[in-house]
Amino acid sequence: MRKLLGKGWDMTRRHKYVLVVLFLYRLLWGFFLYRFVDHVVTPVLARYPDGHPNSSAAGLFWIEAQFRLMKTDILDDILWMLAGMFLLRMVLTPLLNAGLFYSFSHSAEADGTRVIAGIRKAWKPVAALYWFENGLVLLPLVWLVPHAKSQLFSVPSLQEWAHSLLPLILAWIVWSFAVHLAFQFMQFSAAAGDSILSGLGRACRRALPLIAVTLSIAGIGIGASLAQATASMLWTGFAAIALQQAYQLVRSLFTLWTAASQFELWRPEQAA
Repeated sequence: MRKLLGKGWDMTRRHKYVLVVLFLYRLLWGFFLYRFVDHVVTPVLARYPDGHPNSSAAGLFWIEAQFRLMKTDILDDILWMLAGMFLLRMVLTPLLNAGLFYSFSHSAEADGTRVIAGIRKAWKPVAALYWFENGLVLLPLVWLVPHAKSQLFSVPSLQEWAHSLLPLILAWIVWSFAVHLAFQFMQFSAAAGDSILSGLGRACRRALPLIAVTLSIAGIGIGASLAQATASMLWTGFAAIALQQAYQLVRSLFTLWTAASQFELWRPEQAA
Protein backbone atom coordinates (compact mmCIF):
# COMPACT_ATOMS: atom_id res chain seq x y z
CA MET A 1 0.00 0.00 0.00
CA ARG A 2 2.89 2.35 0.74
CA LYS A 3 4.10 1.81 -2.82
CA LEU A 4 0.70 2.77 -4.19
CA LEU A 5 0.58 5.88 -2.03
CA GLY A 6 4.07 6.82 -3.23
CA LYS A 7 3.11 6.40 -6.88
CA GLY A 8 -0.04 8.38 -6.26
CA TRP A 9 2.00 11.17 -4.68
CA ASP A 10 4.31 11.25 -7.70
CA MET A 11 1.29 11.51 -9.98
CA THR A 12 -0.09 14.30 -7.81
CA ARG A 13 3.15 16.26 -8.10
CA ARG A 14 3.01 15.95 -11.89
CA HIS A 15 -0.45 17.52 -11.82
CA LYS A 16 0.38 20.45 -9.54
CA TYR A 17 -1.31 22.87 -11.93
CA VAL A 18 -4.51 20.86 -11.67
CA LEU A 19 -4.17 21.20 -7.90
CA VAL A 20 -4.29 24.98 -8.29
CA VAL A 21 -7.43 24.70 -10.44
CA LEU A 22 -9.10 22.45 -7.88
CA PHE A 23 -8.16 24.88 -5.11
CA LEU A 24 -9.64 27.85 -6.98
CA TYR A 25 -12.75 25.80 -7.80
CA ARG A 26 -13.31 24.94 -4.15
CA LEU A 27 -12.48 28.48 -3.03
CA LEU A 28 -14.91 30.14 -5.43
CA TRP A 29 -17.61 27.59 -4.71
CA GLY A 30 -17.23 28.10 -0.97
CA PHE A 31 -17.27 31.88 -1.37
CA PHE A 32 -20.49 31.95 -3.39
CA LEU A 33 -22.12 29.42 -1.06
CA TYR A 34 -21.13 31.54 1.95
CA ARG A 35 -22.49 34.71 0.36
CA PHE A 36 -25.73 32.92 -0.52
CA VAL A 37 -26.23 31.58 3.02
CA ASP A 38 -25.32 34.98 4.48
CA HIS A 39 -27.85 36.68 2.19
CA VAL A 40 -30.60 34.32 3.32
CA VAL A 41 -29.83 33.74 7.00
CA THR A 42 -28.63 37.15 8.21
CA PRO A 43 -31.92 39.02 7.56
CA VAL A 44 -33.80 36.24 9.36
CA LEU A 45 -31.53 36.28 12.40
CA ALA A 46 -31.73 40.07 12.53
CA ARG A 47 -35.43 39.71 13.40
CA TYR A 48 -34.79 37.30 16.28
CA PRO A 49 -35.75 39.05 19.54
CA ASP A 50 -32.51 38.37 21.38
CA GLY A 51 -32.71 39.84 24.87
CA HIS A 52 -36.24 41.10 24.32
CA PRO A 53 -38.04 41.84 27.60
CA ASN A 54 -41.19 40.06 26.48
CA SER A 55 -40.86 36.32 27.16
CA SER A 56 -43.29 35.41 24.38
CA ALA A 57 -41.34 37.30 21.71
CA ALA A 58 -39.30 34.25 20.71
CA GLY A 59 -42.48 32.22 20.30
CA LEU A 60 -43.97 34.91 18.09
CA PHE A 61 -40.77 34.87 16.01
CA TRP A 62 -41.12 31.13 15.34
CA ILE A 63 -44.84 31.47 14.58
CA GLU A 64 -44.10 34.22 12.08
CA ALA A 65 -41.30 32.16 10.53
CA GLN A 66 -43.58 29.12 10.18
CA PHE A 67 -46.30 31.24 8.60
CA ARG A 68 -43.89 32.77 6.07
CA LEU A 69 -42.50 29.36 5.14
CA MET A 70 -45.85 27.59 4.81
CA LYS A 71 -48.12 30.34 3.49
CA THR A 72 -45.89 32.47 1.24
CA ASP A 73 -43.55 31.86 -1.69
CA ILE A 74 -40.46 33.06 0.19
CA LEU A 75 -38.71 29.71 -0.36
CA ASP A 76 -39.24 29.63 -4.13
CA ASP A 77 -36.31 31.87 -5.05
CA ILE A 78 -34.05 30.13 -2.52
CA LEU A 79 -34.89 26.66 -3.81
CA TRP A 80 -34.43 27.71 -7.42
CA MET A 81 -31.06 29.23 -6.58
CA LEU A 82 -29.95 26.08 -4.76
CA ALA A 83 -31.13 23.95 -7.68
CA GLY A 84 -29.16 26.14 -10.09
CA MET A 85 -26.00 25.89 -7.99
CA PHE A 86 -26.41 22.12 -7.69
CA LEU A 87 -26.90 21.81 -11.47
CA LEU A 88 -23.81 23.94 -12.12
CA ARG A 89 -21.74 21.72 -9.84
CA MET A 90 -23.13 18.60 -11.54
CA VAL A 91 -21.86 20.01 -14.85
CA LEU A 92 -18.45 21.34 -13.81
CA THR A 93 -17.29 18.50 -11.55
CA PRO A 94 -17.45 15.70 -14.17
CA LEU A 95 -15.66 17.95 -16.67
CA LEU A 96 -12.76 18.32 -14.25
CA ASN A 97 -12.85 14.58 -13.53
CA ALA A 98 -12.77 13.73 -17.23
CA GLY A 99 -9.74 15.91 -17.86
CA LEU A 100 -7.90 14.71 -14.78
CA PHE A 101 -8.54 10.99 -15.30
CA TYR A 102 -7.65 11.22 -18.99
CA SER A 103 -4.42 12.97 -18.06
CA PHE A 104 -3.67 10.21 -15.55
CA SER A 105 -4.10 7.53 -18.21
CA HIS A 106 -1.77 9.34 -20.63
CA SER A 107 0.79 10.46 -18.07
CA ALA A 108 3.49 8.19 -19.55
CA GLU A 109 3.11 9.69 -23.04
CA ALA A 110 4.05 13.29 -22.28
CA ASP A 111 5.93 15.38 -19.76
CA GLY A 112 3.03 17.71 -19.10
CA THR A 113 -0.64 17.16 -18.44
CA ARG A 114 -3.46 16.52 -20.91
CA VAL A 115 -6.41 17.85 -18.95
CA ILE A 116 -7.88 20.04 -21.69
CA ALA A 117 -7.67 17.22 -24.23
CA GLY A 118 -9.29 14.90 -21.71
CA ILE A 119 -12.23 17.24 -21.21
CA ARG A 120 -12.82 17.30 -24.97
CA LYS A 121 -12.48 13.56 -25.50
CA ALA A 122 -13.83 11.93 -22.34
CA TRP A 123 -16.41 14.27 -20.83
CA LYS A 124 -19.49 12.46 -22.15
CA PRO A 125 -18.96 8.98 -20.62
CA VAL A 126 -17.43 10.39 -17.44
CA ALA A 127 -20.30 12.85 -16.98
CA ALA A 128 -22.89 10.11 -17.58
CA LEU A 129 -21.24 7.87 -14.98
CA TYR A 130 -20.95 10.77 -12.52
CA TRP A 131 -24.65 11.59 -12.84
CA PHE A 132 -25.63 7.93 -12.54
CA GLU A 133 -23.44 7.61 -9.44
CA ASN A 134 -25.13 10.56 -7.77
CA GLY A 135 -28.52 9.15 -8.70
CA LEU A 136 -27.71 5.85 -7.00
CA VAL A 137 -26.36 7.64 -3.95
CA LEU A 138 -29.47 9.81 -3.59
CA LEU A 139 -31.94 7.03 -4.38
CA PRO A 140 -32.20 5.68 -0.79
CA LEU A 141 -33.11 9.18 0.41
CA VAL A 142 -36.40 8.87 -1.46
CA TRP A 143 -37.42 6.42 1.26
CA LEU A 144 -35.19 7.62 4.12
CA VAL A 145 -36.34 11.25 4.24
CA PRO A 146 -40.12 10.48 4.46
CA HIS A 147 -39.34 7.73 6.96
CA ALA A 148 -37.38 10.17 9.14
CA LYS A 149 -40.22 12.68 8.93
CA SER A 150 -42.81 10.12 9.99
CA GLN A 151 -40.60 8.88 12.83
CA LEU A 152 -40.16 12.44 14.09
CA PHE A 153 -43.86 12.66 14.97
CA SER A 154 -44.16 9.12 16.37
CA VAL A 155 -41.28 8.96 18.89
CA PRO A 156 -41.44 10.71 22.28
CA SER A 157 -38.06 12.50 22.11
CA LEU A 158 -35.49 13.75 19.62
CA GLN A 159 -32.87 11.51 21.23
CA GLU A 160 -34.87 8.36 20.47
CA TRP A 161 -35.54 9.68 16.97
CA ALA A 162 -31.82 10.14 16.35
CA HIS A 163 -30.99 6.70 17.77
CA SER A 164 -33.58 5.04 15.54
CA LEU A 165 -32.17 6.74 12.44
CA LEU A 166 -28.48 6.21 13.21
CA PRO A 167 -28.22 2.65 11.76
CA LEU A 168 -30.02 3.74 8.60
CA ILE A 169 -27.76 6.75 8.16
CA LEU A 170 -24.65 4.63 8.68
CA ALA A 171 -25.93 2.10 6.13
CA TRP A 172 -26.52 4.94 3.65
CA ILE A 173 -22.97 6.25 4.22
CA VAL A 174 -21.51 2.78 3.58
CA TRP A 175 -23.66 2.44 0.45
CA SER A 176 -22.53 5.86 -0.81
CA PHE A 177 -18.88 4.99 -0.17
CA ALA A 178 -19.12 1.66 -2.02
CA VAL A 179 -20.94 3.23 -4.98
CA HIS A 180 -18.35 6.01 -5.21
CA LEU A 181 -15.40 3.59 -5.26
CA ALA A 182 -17.01 1.40 -7.91
CA PHE A 183 -17.86 4.34 -10.14
CA GLN A 184 -14.40 5.85 -9.62
CA PHE A 185 -12.85 2.82 -11.31
CA MET A 186 -15.52 2.91 -14.01
CA GLN A 187 -14.71 6.56 -14.71
CA PHE A 188 -11.01 5.69 -14.93
CA SER A 189 -11.86 3.09 -17.58
CA ALA A 190 -14.13 5.49 -19.47
CA ALA A 191 -11.47 8.22 -19.53
CA ALA A 192 -8.85 5.75 -20.75
CA GLY A 193 -11.10 4.43 -23.51
CA ASP A 194 -11.39 1.04 -21.81
CA SER A 195 -14.53 -0.98 -21.08
CA ILE A 196 -16.62 0.39 -18.24
CA LEU A 197 -17.46 -3.13 -17.08
CA SER A 198 -13.75 -3.92 -16.86
CA GLY A 199 -13.38 -1.01 -14.47
CA LEU A 200 -16.22 -2.35 -12.35
CA GLY A 201 -14.59 -5.78 -12.36
CA ARG A 202 -11.27 -4.34 -11.20
CA ALA A 203 -13.03 -2.44 -8.42
CA CYS A 204 -14.58 -5.70 -7.19
CA ARG A 205 -11.36 -7.72 -7.44
CA ARG A 206 -9.26 -5.06 -5.73
CA ALA A 207 -11.88 -3.91 -3.26
CA LEU A 208 -9.80 -4.45 -0.12
CA PRO A 209 -6.67 -2.53 -1.25
CA LEU A 210 -8.94 0.15 -2.77
CA ILE A 211 -10.71 0.66 0.55
CA ALA A 212 -7.39 0.59 2.42
CA VAL A 213 -5.78 3.22 0.19
CA THR A 214 -8.83 5.48 0.30
CA LEU A 215 -9.25 5.28 4.07
CA SER A 216 -5.51 5.76 4.68
CA ILE A 217 -5.45 9.11 2.89
CA ALA A 218 -8.81 10.01 4.46
CA GLY A 219 -7.27 9.34 7.90
CA ILE A 220 -4.37 11.67 7.12
CA GLY A 221 -6.87 14.26 5.91
CA ILE A 222 -8.93 13.97 9.10
CA GLY A 223 -5.77 14.52 11.15
CA ALA A 224 -4.96 17.64 9.13
CA SER A 225 -8.54 18.84 9.53
CA LEU A 226 -8.39 18.44 13.30
CA ALA A 227 -5.11 20.35 13.39
CA GLN A 228 -6.65 23.14 11.33
CA ALA A 229 -9.74 23.26 13.57
CA THR A 230 -7.56 23.43 16.69
CA ALA A 231 -5.48 26.25 15.24
CA SER A 232 -8.65 28.15 14.26
CA MET A 233 -9.88 27.92 17.86
CA LEU A 234 -6.59 29.30 19.18
CA TRP A 235 -6.30 32.06 16.60
CA THR A 236 -8.96 34.67 15.97
CA GLY A 237 -9.74 37.35 13.46
CA PHE A 238 -8.05 37.53 10.07
CA ALA A 239 -5.55 34.76 10.90
CA ALA A 240 -8.35 32.24 11.45
CA ILE A 241 -10.10 33.26 8.22
CA ALA A 242 -6.84 33.04 6.23
CA LEU A 243 -6.10 29.61 7.70
CA GLN A 244 -9.59 28.38 6.87
CA GLN A 245 -9.26 29.48 3.25
CA ALA A 246 -5.72 28.13 2.94
CA TYR A 247 -6.93 24.75 4.16
CA GLN A 248 -8.92 24.45 0.94
CA LEU A 249 -5.57 23.92 -0.78
CA VAL A 250 -4.81 21.05 1.61
CA ARG A 251 -8.22 19.51 0.98
CA SER A 252 -7.66 19.76 -2.77
CA LEU A 253 -4.26 18.12 -2.33
CA PHE A 254 -5.77 15.15 -0.48
CA THR A 255 -8.54 14.85 -3.09
CA LEU A 256 -6.01 14.76 -5.91
CA TRP A 257 -3.72 12.37 -4.04
CA THR A 258 -6.61 10.00 -3.35
CA ALA A 259 -7.67 9.94 -7.00
CA ALA A 260 -4.09 9.44 -8.18
CA SER A 261 -3.48 6.57 -5.75
CA GLN A 262 -6.75 4.92 -6.74
CA PHE A 263 -5.75 5.25 -10.39
CA GLU A 264 -2.42 3.56 -9.72
CA LEU A 265 -4.38 0.65 -8.25
CA TRP A 266 -6.71 0.64 -11.28
CA ARG A 267 -3.87 0.39 -13.82
CA PRO A 268 -4.00 -2.86 -15.82
CA GLU A 269 -0.33 -3.50 -15.03
CA GLN A 270 -1.31 -3.94 -11.40
CA ALA A 271 -3.52 -6.92 -12.24
CA ALA A 272 -0.82 -9.54 -11.90
